[in-house]
Amino acid sequence: MQPSSLLQSLVGDDEIEALLSGEAELRAMLRVEAALASAEAEVGLIERGAAVRISEICAAFEPDWKGLSRGLAQDGVVVPEFVRQLRSAVGEPHAKSVHVGATSQDVIDTALVLRLKNITELYLRRLEHLIQAMQVLKVRDGAVRLMAHTRMQQALPFTAADKIETWLGPLERHRETLQALMPRLLVLQLGGPVGTRAELKGHGAAVADAMARQLGLGSVPAWHSQRDRIGEFASWLSLLSGTLGKIGQDVALMAQNEVREVRLAVGGGSSAMPHKSNPVPAEVLVTLARFNAGLLGTLHQALVHENERSGAAWTLEWLVLPQMLVACGAGLNMARGLIEGLTFLPSEAGR
Repeated sequence: MQPSSLLQSLVGDDEIEALLSGEAELRAMLRVEAALASAEAEVGLIERGAAVRISEICAAFEPDWKGLSRGLAQDGVVVPEFVRQLRSAVGEPHAKSVHVGATSQDVIDTALVLRLKNITELYLRRLEHLIQAMQVLKVRDGAVRLMAHTRMQQALPFTAADKIETWLGPLERHRETLQALMPRLLVLQLGGPVGTRAELKGHGAAVADAMARQLGLGSVPAWHSQRDRIGEFASWLSLLSGTLGKIGQDVALMAQNEVREVRLAVGGGSSAMPHKSNPVPAEVLVTLARFNAGLLGTLHQALVHENERSGAAWTLEWLVLPQMLVACGAGLNMARGLIEGLTFLPSEAGR
């Protein structure tokens, strides 16, 4: 579940949360229905006038939110009530042309992927900014002498550049991995009731291709119960959070009074000890890493779909994935601020 409004200021991410809001999901669902109608008109499954009417209504549709909530509570998915309201808004004679040949999962999954497209692009930008900030830090402070530690004990002298490389390398690999993953992740979902597209009367591939083109997604066979795409992406989220957590752990140790190998631009205060400056951003990176590592195991439980669709596994995915997305986004923001405000100090032990 989402943290309290107060805790959000510490571990939240307004940009990611906006893309996961009910309003954002509704807008994405409307894009899916408009694209479906347009694609079906192209192949002659519905009339062109029906597609135009559906597109017009989707562009201006205002739902009954309470009705959607009641429908979700009753049906376990919001789409049946959403389609009922949309058909009512479209009106006769075109209401019957709404949602032809599609199923709830087609709308929900494609709407998710549309928002994941925005989120992954946001991650890439933030990763690039973080990598650049580390490169700047490496140029400025790279020659500072430090003491390496192995198994929490002093080892041998090395430099800040050596330390930064242990942070930078994984981040560059995570960037490459996400770029390779995006074409597999950002794909259309269209299968109809049991994933065969039979209700599209031989036009399934053509409709899917046209929808994917309009939505800027890849076109692949239906993947209703094949959740490896989501599971692989969740693994990436946890790996990135883990790397950011390692950076946070290192900084927190180096900022200790008795070590003093880094100085932070800002620190957190203590209610009882005013002399303290706590490494709050570094600590939160560790927390978010452990949080996403724990959630990954729960998310991977949602890979276990029974037969052609699982209400239980699907709902579990809805609960867990948004939290992982927000935690990863918050970590990227916090890590950049931490690195941009970091200064390396010569280690007494490293001299």
